[in-house]
Amino acid sequence: MAAPKIDNSKYFVREIEKNDGCVLRMKQCYIGDVGCVVWDAAIVLAKYLETKTFYDPSAGVNMWCGRTVVELGAGTGVVGLMAATLGAHVIVTDLEDLQSLLNVNIQENQTLIQSGSISAKVLKWGEDVSELLPPPHYIIMADCIYYEQSIGPLVETLKQLSGPETSIICCYEQRTEGVNPEVENKFFELLQRNFTRETIPSDKQDPEFSSPDIHILHIRRKD
Repeated sequence: MAAPKIDNSKYFVREIEKNDGCVLRMKQCYIGDVGCVVWDAAIVLAKYLETKTFYDPSAGVNMWCGRTVVELGAGTGVVGLMAATLGAHVIVTDLEDLQSLLNVNIQENQTLIQSGSISAKVLKWGEDVSELLPPPHYIIMADCIYYEQSIGPLVETLKQLSGPETSIICCYEQRTEGVNPEVENKFFELLQRNFTRETIPSDKQDPEFSSPDIHILHIRRKD
């Protein structure tokens, strides 16, 4: 089957350089909702996946090789694509209207994926996750905590999708205006009923791609 033709007039490109010198070329939409652009938290999280905690070829460390990963609220798919280039088997998920952008970016960066794999699926938070089970080794999510109505469904999806061995890595930009602080508080309040969380200090993040306003959390189910 021939690859779909891409209408480049709809897109502009953001390049993210990997530590090995390869470049992820992420198409973003000129017109569209919040999922159509690469947000700073997504880049911070993508580069965190390459830090020595997870990936240090000189020491023979690769925590992504052969692991299963689900990205929630993937948007452009940059974080999931980074994981796939490091050897993970990734499913990037988002709403129906973002599937074409996800698939365009998968197609655009396919040559960088050697031992890993990546595909896109529709997932609305709070709805059935059986197609994504058994629980993945990792759930990754960047800038998913901003919309009040989606907080409950998001936590529900984390509960349904994660198992006792699943590591959830959440990256979000702390925003102080409007309802954002309330939304964040509600998310953490709901989360703590079933999960523990640990904040990753900046010295464990990528030295170039980190920010005091952007936080990375490791989240796990309570026993």
